[in-house]
Amino acid sequence: MLDAAHYARLGLGTAFEKVMEGARLSPEEGLALFHCPDITAVGALAHHARTRLHGDRTYYVLNRHVNYTNICVNGCLFCAFQRERGQAGSFALTPDDILHRVLDDRGTPFSEVHIVGGCHPDLGLAWFEDVIRRIRKARPQSIVKAFTGVEIAHFAAMEGISTLEVLRRLQDAGLAMMPGGGAEIFAPEVRTRICPRKATADEWLRVAGEAHSLGIRTNCSMLYGHIETFEHRVDHLCRLREQQDKSGGFTCFIPLPFLTENSLLKLPPERVGEHVGLDRLRTVAVSRLMLDNIPHVKAYWVMMGVKMAQTALYFGADDLDGTIVEERIGHDAGADSAQSLTVPELELMIRRSGFTPVRRDSHFNPVADPDAILNDTGHAATPEVRA
Repeated sequence: MLDAAHYARLGLGTAFEKVMEGARLSPEEGLALFHCPDITAVGALAHHARTRLHGDRTYYVLNRHVNYTNICVNGCLFCAFQRERGQAGSFALTPDDILHRVLDDRGTPFSEVHIVGGCHPDLGLAWFEDVIRRIRKARPQSIVKAFTGVEIAHFAAMEGISTLEVLRRLQDAGLAMMPGGGAEIFAPEVRTRICPRKATADEWLRVAGEAHSLGIRTNCSMLYGHIETFEHRVDHLCRLREQQDKSGGFTCFIPLPFLTENSLLKLPPERVGEHVGLDRLRTVAVSRLMLDNIPHVKAYWVMMGVKMAQTALYFGADDLDGTIVEERIGHDAGADSAQSLTVPELELMIRRSGFTPVRRDSHFNPVADPDAILNDTGHAATPEVRA
């Protein structure tokens, strides 16, 4: 049982009371949680909120990531994935390449096909409509979750049409959901330094709201651990919470840790070191506590690593993402995790962490017959799991 007196001594008395009551935390209380020296106290509060929502259930999905190009006009300072057209290492998949990856499912269609990439200067909206239609024809049971709000804004600018019209056309082609990338940090004083050519915070939030108005649910995210402050993180979380109050279509929040290894954005010494893991767990926990109206929080194992993602399940996270199969963006940034995990590996991760695995679809509906693929051997190395 959580000790109210201990939280009062930590200066978290009102936050504790609100969490116990299921009430909304203020920005000031969110900031106090970030500054609290007792990370286990913050984690325990977040775990209480997570358990109230989801019990001991932890979700995963049989999915396939497709990063269709790394050619991008934005040139964000933090991004190690981006290349200029013609630059060494640049690539752009063809529609046939993408379809081949989607069909390479060893006889068990992916529940989710997750498609994101750079803002390519030449690929028009019709190209993406054709890709989605071909996927839906070949794998009608797979949910196409594709394109960040930044990509949607880029398509609109290229076509000279509104973002709402872009969304309608993609939805007609078969788009069912959108991922949450591109949000980065909303604060303009940070955003103009790390991604000045990318869609603004207001544009990103507007696109999310437009998608929700059409019935396209989306995820949302925050890139943290670079030059932002705790105040910037709290502001970001509050703006997501406000958007959710308005449009109600965010399904899952993904806190994305900045990976420094291959980025042009270099950090001050105090942002690098052994405490980074604690900061990641704290950010997951505060996110769970602040985002009272977003049902799920993801511990994205690709960027957190398997062991840290397992630990995050006790700090407010209830989802691990999924099988992935191939991921370029996080790994180009320096992630040293495996490229993919199999269903048995994910379920072992969850069970050894003390939780009950639930295979889901993109909308977090439990899959009716998860045992159908338990013999899938995949092609990833066995992950490190907690004993």
